[in-house]
Amino acid sequence: MSADTIAAGVLTGIGGVNWGLVGLARFDLVAALTGNRFGQTNALSRIVYGAVGAAAAYQLGQLARTAKA
Repeated sequence: MSADTIAAGVLTGIGGVNWGLVGLARFDLVAALTGNRFGQTNALSRIVYGAVGAAAAYQLGQLARTAKA
């Protein structure tokens, strides 16, 4: 497995855990770790959210390629 695939998997996992916490406990882990309150963003949190989104898009592309094979 390539390093980019592993990194995308880790970031997608972080995003999944974060959304699970938001849904179950109304707690945004990324916001808390970047010094924000729930629903607030700053440059660092937007970078994290962007990286998670890019990782999810990468994973979907990988899934599509695998499904075609």
